[in-house]
Amino acid sequence: MSQEDAAAGSRQKDLGAIFASIELSKKTWLLTSMSPGAGDKMSRHIIVGGDIAGLFAQLSTLRRKVRDRTGREYPFVIIQEAGLDGFWVHRALAAEGYESYVVDAASIATSRRKRRVKTDRLDGESLIRTLLAFKRGEPRVCSMLRVPDPDEEDRRRIVRERKVLMEERIRHSNRIKGLLFSQGIRGYDPLRRDRREQLETLRTGDGRVLPLHMKRQVLRELDRLELLIEQIKGVEAERDEMLANERQSTREVALLSQVVGVGPEFAAVLWGEGLFRHFENRRQVAAYAGLAPTPWQSGSIDREQGIGKSGNPRLRSTLLEMAWLWLRHQPASTLSRWFNERVAQSGGRFKKVMITALARKLVVALWKYASAGVIIEGAVIRS
Repeated sequence: MSQEDAAAGSRQKDLGAIFASIELSKKTWLLTSMSPGAGDKMSRHIIVGGDIAGLFAQLSTLRRKVRDRTGREYPFVIIQEAGLDGFWVHRALAAEGYESYVVDAASIATSRRKRRVKTDRLDGESLIRTLLAFKRGEPRVCSMLRVPDPDEEDRRRIVRERKVLMEERIRHSNRIKGLLFSQGIRGYDPLRRDRREQLETLRTGDGRVLPLHMKRQVLRELDRLELLIEQIKGVEAERDEMLANERQSTREVALLSQVVGVGPEFAAVLWGEGLFRHFENRRQVAAYAGLAPTPWQSGSIDREQGIGKSGNPRLRSTLLEMAWLWLRHQPASTLSRWFNERVAQSGGRFKKVMITALARKLVVALWKYASAGVIIEGAVIRS
């Protein structure tokens, strides 16, 4: 036997499982697999997108072929990228007893060529290699996601829907202001309760009554705006009800709600987007919030590139907003004094940089408070 044949046989012997990757898209799913007894050869099978029964049938066929070839039963280890399909495919695989992983696609190392080749075939092979390295225990080869359970995933819908509705409300309000501004009308606020009465009294910049079709367009925009306002009220009522139930059953939510400056929306985002997870240390907390620093060091070069922004974008934007409000509601806290001292030393030029640092310190302090009960020094806590 040649050395190449011996090496191939050793690889086949050490494989120990059927490794498979699933490339998910709307029309088709590409199943790529590496099986014991087949050497380095990878097989590929196309399945109609969304056909979970067809996927299970193909996996059963692969297992039967491996059993016929080797005389042994092998388990499956399956990987897929996080994407538009969410986590339902992973949950279906786990319910059938398959070992399944969901990977952050951005964490997989790729070629740094100016123009790299990208196809579903190559992506499937890359996922297989990543999965093999991960199972061998290679450090930092990729980032596997912690898949939330259905209740945790559903709980996040409230704050995310409210954010979408608020963005739509801003767009409609700005559109109305823009339409009226084109006629020389300033100062009209579409969010006032008397917006329709105020519209009747408006006059253009040259003294004319508001044109007929312009007025009808604004009224239709107001109809959509008022619908959004009612939907936002309904979502906020659901959020408050959810928080009331969580405060009764979850210690962390009860503690967060007692901090002055942390209102219902902040508490819902903090708990639903981040702090319900388990973190080992403060670095993991800052990294998940996208507030961890990203140094660039090479030889004599040593500089900072700013925050990574690779974590949860909703949590990061909320923490930056909360940091500004923390200075107003908690001026005597150690964090606020630290910020004010640093800003005073730099003459106020680096407020945006320092508010990011304050947000990072704040999320770590809130994590310690919610998880271990460590009181934030100097902060006012409601009884």
